Amino acid sequence: METHVKAGAEQLGLGIKGVKAACAAIEREIAAGTTPGAVVGVLHEGRTWVYTAGYANPNPVQGQPVPVREDTLYDCASLTKVAVTLPLILQLIDDGVLTLSTKASDILPSFGTAGKEEITVGQLLTHTSGLQADMNLHSHGWDREQMWDAVFSAPLAAKPNTEVIYSDLGYLVLGRIIERSLELPLDQAFKRWVADPLGMNHATLTPSPGQAHRYAATEHDESIQDHLCGIVHDEKARALGGVCGHAGLFATAGDLLQYARMWLAQGAVPAVEAAMAKAGEPRLLSRAAAATATRPHTSHIQGSSRGLGWVLKGDKMDASGDWMSPYCYGHTGFTGTSLWIDPEPNLAVVLLTNRVYGGRSSSVAQLRAQVHNALKGAVAW
Repeated sequence: METHVKAGAEQLGLGIKGVKAACAAIEREIAAGTTPGAVVGVLHEGRTWVYTAGYANPNPVQGQPVPVREDTLYDCASLTKVAVTLPLILQLIDDGVLTLSTKASDILPSFGTAGKEEITVGQLLTHTSGLQADMNLHSHGWDREQMWDAVFSAPLAAKPNTEVIYSDLGYLVLGRIIERSLELPLDQAFKRWVADPLGMNHATLTPSPGQAHRYAATEHDESIQDHLCGIVHDEKARALGGVCGHAGLFATAGDLLQYARMWLAQGAVPAVEAAMAKAGEPRLLSRAAAATATRPHTSHIQGSSRGLGWVLKGDKMDASGDWMSPYCYGHTGFTGTSLWIDPEPNLAVVLLTNRVYGGRSSSVAQLRAQVHNALKGAVAW
């Protein structure tokens, strides 16, 4: 580890003490059984480095234990919200198709029932729509149409714009708004308008069957008598076929670093960032979209600090740790994933774990904070 970490610190232009501390924190959690393996990917001043540890699948039913590799695909869970749904919605706003004040019912008329007629795209993005957090779609034997009917007909849990209720349902609806607006399935829209332009070469909402060795295993599932591997962990997404606005993305650390690079470039496509000043194109997002998405939109609601999609510093779901700047933003995923971006030192950190491998009780909350603190502390040594 020592040689690899030293080389990584030099490559990133970070202090070796902090980089070593981040990697040591990961090794401790693996040894404690919190997660069987992990990847941390770091982007600093345009330079990237990836550290891997442990196993993607320590005990497959067939074959030998599978170690974590740089190209291991992780179930990103709710990172889907900010890495798939958010950029596509922002592009539709850039293109003049939607606005933040567009009513969801204007695009999806069947959604406009039970007090939801005035809910806007902006409220769905910021989790201020009043929609309930979750819903059981998978255990009723419903077909796809019945599941969507249940989502669209769900009553409000709160008056819109009065509370932040972190809602998977809101992002399910946003995913359908994207599909209706583009007349394209969400997975195809993501590949065409986000993944391909950014060089997110492994990222997908439709994992390849028969290639389980490429994926980090998540929770044991009784229905298959094995751990889920290349099968989405979220029950709602699984029941709906995996292509959803709230969960379902599988990606490598490198994929997510490419995505973070675009945000640090304020919407510019990374490969041509240096040419932006003269050419003005190409961009994935407008500078205005990137700036608006990362500023506070819920300051009127006590205890919350949310951008469009993103969690901001001081929110109750803030996982940035202690040292990241007030301008940082990020998101977590239930399976043990996170992406955090701090524009002040031009830093992004991807942490991918499969902490649900042994069940849902393990937490990587402290690990996230420790890794973020160590890497931010390594800046400007």
